[in-house]
Amino acid sequence: MSHVPVVETASTPHRGGFIRRLFERLPQQIGRGTRVIAWLVLISNIVIVGTGGLVRLTGSGMGCDTWPYCTSESLVPTRELGIHGLIEFGNRTLTGVLVIVALLAFLSVLRLRSERPELVRLSLAIGFGIILQAVIGGITVWLHLHPSIVGLHYLVSAALVSLSAVYVFRVYAEPGPRRVAVPGRYALLVHLTSAAVLVTVIVGILLTGSGPHAGDEQSARNGLDPIFWQHVHSWPAYVLFALTLVLFAGSFRMPPVLRLPRWTGLLLAVEVVQIAIGLWQSRTGLPIALVNIHMVLAVTLVAAMTAVVLHISAPRTIIPVTDTSTAIS
Repeated sequence: MSHVPVVETASTPHRGGFIRRLFERLPQQIGRGTRVIAWLVLISNIVIVGTGGLVRLTGSGMGCDTWPYCTSESLVPTRELGIHGLIEFGNRTLTGVLVIVALLAFLSVLRLRSERPELVRLSLAIGFGIILQAVIGGITVWLHLHPSIVGLHYLVSAALVSLSAVYVFRVYAEPGPRRVAVPGRYALLVHLTSAAVLVTVIVGILLTGSGPHAGDEQSARNGLDPIFWQHVHSWPAYVLFALTLVLFAGSFRMPPVLRLPRWTGLLLAVEVVQIAIGLWQSRTGLPIALVNIHMVLAVTLVAAMTAVVLHISAPRTIIPVTDTSTAIS
């Protein structure tokens, strides 16, 4: 039997060694860099809601009339497209920044995949979610800003913000199993409040799809009465506000280690500002700046609510099962 000699090129081991050296340079523990990147993930996913809102509010939704190209013949906006093309393409470009930040987050925890597998899974989920969001954005353009797809686009953004908030929380949290460390009735109240957040955001999406800021002048509307749905939008918002007041008052009786007054207080503060902006915009004819702030605050509200939900649990090492009755009485 003849043996064919294996010829190794000089570049093969060199390439493998280069990749190995890069891998060895990745962080082996949660440090300042990993935490900074985690915050960048959250902030960038909130910021893109603002730029996406600007696209809608300036009537630039069809500033680039196709996707992924801006026109049928050009990847980037042409002079003929004017400011609308620049605004729409700028929002698309920011998606690339989000992908890079998500990749950095993944690389910053890759060597921790054995000790902190949840961080790897979360960073991957965020990265794939951003790509999915880009595809939905393309479908939105192909369907000429159909209000249902535009609404889904915003809802996915809110989900990504929530997921990013979870990632930030887990980066700071102790590894290992966690358990609910508050009384059942308080935990139920937290989940009812989070449901009210979801309903408020969805009704807000429906309201936007019926009004003047649903895309551009040629965009379809969902046919709902915007005046009536302004009132409908306020109902779950005020229910949410009432529930949050109860949450905040009750948080001072929870285990101090959970720091719930801080997070329920943040949630309450965001709601106060959001209600004020909502009333202001409805009484001043929906100016672009206020509507955009309202959209960004909505996903900030989702992030704050996510933080509250996460902080009703604690590692078993902090609040052991045997100490439950003492800890939450």
